Amino acid sequence: MTPQELKVQEKKEHPQEEAEKTEVGRFYIPQTDIHESSDSLTVTMDMPGVRKDNVNVHLEKNVLTITGNIDFSNYENLTPIYTEYNVGNYTRSFSLSSEINKEGISAKMADGVLALHLPKVKEAAPTKIEVR
Repeated sequence: MTPQELKVQEKKEHPQEEAEKTEVGRFYIPQTDIHESSDSLTVTMDMPGVRKDNVNVHLEKNVLTITGNIDFSNYENLTPIYTEYNVGNYTRSFSLSSEINKEGISAKMADGVLALHLPKVKEAAPTKIEVR
């Protein structure tokens, strides 16, 4: 097995043409992994520098929107010597299918990684229909 070479991931800035933001600062698209099992989806998003209380997960009209805000006061009076990416807020939206149990969605934030659990709707049990 050959060792994998580490590469710096470029941050993708969120396109402004979708909707104008009323908040100051840049918004980036967080790196995201989605895994599916027979009964749920797990969405994992990297949002370095975002604290749990600065994450907003919102569901409206089958669109799940996640926003993570950076505390810019941590970067005041700092003069970067070398940077590999810009600091900014994060946002991403997903359209959910009817297979997702919207009331069962849960989220957990730890160490700059947001994990969303999206359970699937239980299929209705087969029902015997009485013939009269």
